[in-house]
Amino acid sequence: MTVHFIGAGPGAADLLTLRAARLIASCPVVLYAGALVPPEALEHAQADARIVDTQYLELDEIVAELTHAHEHGHDVARLHSGDLSIYSALGEQTRRLDALGIDWDMTPGVPAFAAASAALRRELTLPGVAQSVILTRYRRRASAMPGGEDLAALAAHGSTLVLHLGVQAMDELVAVVEPHYGADCPAAVVARASWPDELILRGTLATIAAQVAEAGIKRTATILVGPALSGRGGESFLYSKGRERPA
Repeated sequence: MTVHFIGAGPGAADLLTLRAARLIASCPVVLYAGALVPPEALEHAQADARIVDTQYLELDEIVAELTHAHEHGHDVARLHSGDLSIYSALGEQTRRLDALGIDWDMTPGVPAFAAASAALRRELTLPGVAQSVILTRYRRRASAMPGGEDLAALAAHGSTLVLHLGVQAMDELVAVVEPHYGADCPAAVVARASWPDELILRGTLATIAAQVAEAGIKRTATILVGPALSGRGGESFLYSKGRERPA
């Protein structure tokens, strides 16, 4: 028996990977994060599969479901929104499974920041402008940030900044990063990226907080800041005329 942790993508059902769909179809038990995983993803499940929405369950209850499946020899498709590599609460589950001797594996998915980039039609790295992307989150109503990951210190790099879980504190967030980027720096917010009700806001650090307030965005949004969002930059060496070509 194996627990298959699966990144179910940012929301659009057709951004679920082929591997994810195959695993969901093969498992007699499916656990999913309701409200964040598209219901269409569950259409791949077996007609008689046990399907459990975990959005209101505590960790002990989730582990109990996985243990019950293990005792009955049933593989589990454990769906998380986006990709498993960031903010997925994967570690706390897999540590429990390791202690119980239950096998597990990981299938990646499309992350929300990639869906937001696609919605904005912007590359997050541009030659001569930004070659690094910092993925982080804001501290309000979430786990404490570790030492050394203060938002102001991260903003000081001036690279493309992608923030999760911060849209409820836009005024605070802007006040922290604006001294490092400037009021005219491009900023954007993409709410529910790739869902049918996706909402895109474009502006600058001087205007974006007011736009968010007017739109009434409260959650499930990705915040992006940095000069790369302007779309203006140099050309890649990969396709330059000066690059040496093989004979």
